[in-house]
Amino acid sequence: MIKDIKADAEMRMQKSLETLKVELAKIRTGRAHPSILDHVTVEYYGNPVPISQVANIAVEDARTLTVSPWDRQMVQAVEKAIRNSDLGLNPNTAGNVMRVPMPALTEDRRRDLTKVVKHEGESAKVAVRNIRRDANTHLKQLLKDKTISEDDLRRAEEDIQKVTDKAVADVDKLLEAKEKDLMEI
Repeated sequence: MIKDIKADAEMRMQKSLETLKVELAKIRTGRAHPSILDHVTVEYYGNPVPISQVANIAVEDARTLTVSPWDRQMVQAVEKAIRNSDLGLNPNTAGNVMRVPMPALTEDRRRDLTKVVKHEGESAKVAVRNIRRDANTHLKQLLKDKTISEDDLRRAEEDIQKVTDKAVADVDKLLEAKEKDLMEI
């Protein structure tokens, strides 16, 4: 039972880390990366679909993405979706291919994005701590039901704390790397 609780907590903490990675990938650093357009959706035959399902997205150089819609009639819709997204991007269309230049980030914008990164990291840490609390509650319930001894409880809580500390350290590493990436010119 203790192993199941610990394994569940580890798995949920890992999912929190994965979610943080996804959220950090959405934060633009000024460098071109196909995942920047992941959350942009396009109207395709009346249905909103991710841009990656109607076009090929590639990195042309460090500051330029190329977007090539598979259906020629989708060029205008894809261009409009990118322009209307919250990313502040302005695609240049040449025939069937769009070039999306990444504007350089100002110092103020970099600081604002760093604050956003810290907020995302704090949210991930709160999620990890909530998982620890849930696991400890389950363990205390086992003690109350007299399924485990107090020594087992103490050892299990120490193990859960070690897992929590590792997850928090991983969050800090991700944040540090993203902040360094953001502040790099």
